[in-house]
Amino acid sequence: MRGGWAVAEPETRASGGRGAQLERTGLRPGWTTGACATAATTAAYTALLSGEFPDPVTIALPKGQRPAFALAAEELGADRAMAAVVKDAGDDPDVTHGALVRATVRALPPGRGVVFRAGPGVGTVTRPGLPLAVGEPAINPVPRQMMSDHIAEVAARHGGSGDVEVEISVDHGEEIARSTWNPRLGILGGLSILGTTGIVVPYSCSAWIDSIRRGVDVARAAGRRHVAGCTGSTSEKVAVAEHGLPEDALLDMGDFAGAVLKYLRRHPVDRLTVAGGFAKLSKLAAGHLDLHSSRSQVDKVYLADLARRGGADEELAAAVTAANTGLETVQLCAAQGVPLGDLVAAAARDTALGVLRGAPVAVDVICIDRAGTIVGRAASRGPRDV
Repeated sequence: MRGGWAVAEPETRASGGRGAQLERTGLRPGWTTGACATAATTAAYTALLSGEFPDPVTIALPKGQRPAFALAAEELGADRAMAAVVKDAGDDPDVTHGALVRATVRALPPGRGVVFRAGPGVGTVTRPGLPLAVGEPAINPVPRQMMSDHIAEVAARHGGSGDVEVEISVDHGEEIARSTWNPRLGILGGLSILGTTGIVVPYSCSAWIDSIRRGVDVARAAGRRHVAGCTGSTSEKVAVAEHGLPEDALLDMGDFAGAVLKYLRRHPVDRLTVAGGFAKLSKLAAGHLDLHSSRSQVDKVYLADLARRGGADEELAAAVTAANTGLETVQLCAAQGVPLGDLVAAAARDTALGVLRGAPVAVDVICIDRAGTIVGRAASRGPRDV
């Protein structure tokens, strides 16, 4: 059971794209806090209805993987059940690696649905600009959906109503959160429960940059003339939906925009689509080639200046400068008809073309929000158009 961790590892074998890149790094992937919370919730609700904790407990991840998690702790009372899972982040230097993620499930009256609570070590949202309302526990939308889906499955299997309160807690989470950006973002009291795929992709600068280069090589060898550099799985889906690209034309760029651009400068293809979250691509727009949060930050003064160029008055520019997150800046501008997303996409494209230094690669850019909605884009432009 490996100390309460999942007994199966994510399936990553693929001929190209993110899966193949992960294979080439030689690093072991792990599980998000959202996957761990889902496993703990599933086990706790099963015990509440049946009197028995499944151990290990198997869950379904958004991409179809079915890992099994061993339980590290369990408690069953008359009206509540608690189960806990130890987070295994694989070979990623994640500050939450080894943390104990607990789910306490209590039955609610019929019709209440699923109610999420922040227990000890899980933060609460106190400022706008995040994908959750102020006052909500910092349990992101995808983990909420995963837990809700599994609660419904357990209810159907064991004759429950599915109306429950789910309290997620993380032992020592408030202390761990001091090493994250949560306090600056206004998430107070602990960690966020995160994850869009359930899988933690391990981070290694040299290994990941090498995997990007091999990804370009594979795409070129397959005759692909259009590739997409994506910051994550959500932007990858958007790039595929927009351009119909095959798997071996997808590069998991992550934070390493510079690595993609510099390698394509020497090994060009006809077209590059850069797709990513608005905040990360705002860093590229400002000239940063490493988009990791520890090495570059969203420059809201720069975004305010871009907004002015797009017609923002000084009141709006001041609001952009004072915004909590990059996402909030684009929302503020959109409400007043200022196309900040498009301006950021165009500036990011210009940065990319500058790094390509005249290489015969046309670049277009797609900026998305956390839900995968396109909030900005810049049309394809090549060196002859600059």
